[in-house]
Amino acid sequence: MIKAIRNLFRPSEGNPSAPAIPEGERVYAVGDIHGRLDLFTALVHAVDADDAGRVPARTTVVLLGDLIDRGPDSAGVIAAARDWQRRRRVRIIIGNHEEMLLRALDHDDVLRSFLKFGGRETALSYPIDAQAFNAADFADARDLLRAAIPAADLAFIRAFENAVKIGDYLFVHAGIAPEVPLEEQREGDLRWIREPFLSHRGDHGFVVVHGHTITAEPQFRPNRIGLDTGAFSSGRLTAIGLAGTDRWLIEARDQDGAITTHTRSAA
Repeated sequence: MIKAIRNLFRPSEGNPSAPAIPEGERVYAVGDIHGRLDLFTALVHAVDADDAGRVPARTTVVLLGDLIDRGPDSAGVIAAARDWQRRRRVRIIIGNHEEMLLRALDHDDVLRSFLKFGGRETALSYPIDAQAFNAADFADARDLLRAAIPAADLAFIRAFENAVKIGDYLFVHAGIAPEVPLEEQREGDLRWIREPFLSHRGDHGFVVVHGHTITAEPQFRPNRIGLDTGAFSSGRLTAIGLAGTDRWLIEARDQDGAITTHTRSAA
């Protein structure tokens, strides 16, 4: 049970068919970054410019987790996210890959999975010799990780949130267990779930905005919005803007090594 978020999840009053952000507020949610500092840097500039070009509002940025692993510069993404958070209101959700990193420092079985699913790239984005790391056994690899990753980075990741609720939207990494009271949701589901969440068609009482599951295009369903467009492999990092009942997309794309950004209306 996640007691820290017990009182956050109360469906907003109003028309359930038109989910909304409260008046005077604006939200940008960013999908899984996975070590793509180049895309993230471009998207940060695009979001800042988009926000500055709209009517003044209390703006919140939500990063949906999985900032690290698979892409080439997880350390750089962590630094950039921390810098963005210093400059504006940025709330960060913990993803399953951040969970694996934290647990890998103490558990061999988790370290094995962490390295298999993109953790090696994270390790080598810190000052670790690749040859030494590749030759290391699990104990030595853990020691190299502990020595190379700054304590400040680990503390920053440990402070990530499980979920954020704003208006009629709930922001999580992976999803929620359908028909389970929100105060009884498990951290494992918030960070790892796919089914039965993805295929569930029932009304959750809010729209769940999530990453975790890669799709070629952002997914819009009546009860959820999926924003993981596979940045590490597709070269597309996607964010959604929300204000009132309006929705729009901002994307950073790697097109043959040239990073461009695009803004378009959302479904």
